[in-house]
Amino acid sequence: MSRILLVRHGQASFGAADYDDLSPTGHEQSRVLGAALAARGVRADMVVAGEMRRHGQTAADVLEGAGWASDVEVDAGWNEFDHLQVLSVHDSPSTVDGESEKAAFQRWFEEATLRWTSGEHDDAYDESFAAFTARVAAAMDRLVAALPPRGTAVVLSSGGPVAWVAAALLADSSPARTDLWLRLNPVSVNTGTSTVVRGSRGTTLVSFNAHDHLSPDLLTYR
Repeated sequence: MSRILLVRHGQASFGAADYDDLSPTGHEQSRVLGAALAARGVRADMVVAGEMRRHGQTAADVLEGAGWASDVEVDAGWNEFDHLQVLSVHDSPSTVDGESEKAAFQRWFEEATLRWTSGEHDDAYDESFAAFTARVAAAMDRLVAALPPRGTAVVLSSGGPVAWVAAALLADSSPARTDLWLRLNPVSVNTGTSTVVRGSRGTTLVSFNAHDHLSPDLLTYR
C-alpha cells in the first residue's frame, strides 16, 4: 500500500495584518510534527505543499523537525478557499447580547460558509464551492498518480482541502459530502494529520485530524 499524510498547516497569524504567516506557535507545532513523524520511522518519498505562505513555512519546519532532505513540490490545488471573500459577501450577523467577539465571528463564518456551499449564489464568488471541491479532487488525483507503490507522501495544506478529501472518501453523494465537510472543517487542528492509504481496495481514509504529537499548550484550531 501507498500512504498519504494530509497535514493542516501550523497556526497562522489570526487577527494580524497578514494572516498567511505562521505564528511562533505555528512554527513550533510544525517542527514538533516533523520530529514525531521521524521518531515513528516515517520517511517521505514525496513532500507536496499548497502555494500559500503558511503551507511553505509549515513544510520547511516539518522538514527541519524530521531531519529530511527533500524537495517540496508546490501544487496550488491544495490551497485553501478564500475565506475572506466568503465573509465579505455575507453581511455580518446582528450582535447578540452577551456574545463574545470570538463567538460572533464564529457565527458569521458559519453562516457565510453555509451560503457559499449552498450553490445558490455562485456568481458572487471568484471560486464557487463546486469549483473548490473539483480543484481539490484534481490535486488528489495528481498526487495518487505520482505516488510510487508503497510510497509515502506528506501534503502540507489547509483545513478545507483536507476536510474535503476526508468527506469525499467517507460519503457517497454530493449533499452528504457537503454536510460532512461542514462538520469536519471547523474541528481541524493546526498540524492535525489525516492518513489515506491506497491499495488493492482503492483509496481509503484510515484516520482524520490526529494530533497526538501536540502537547496541550500547542493545541490550536486557528
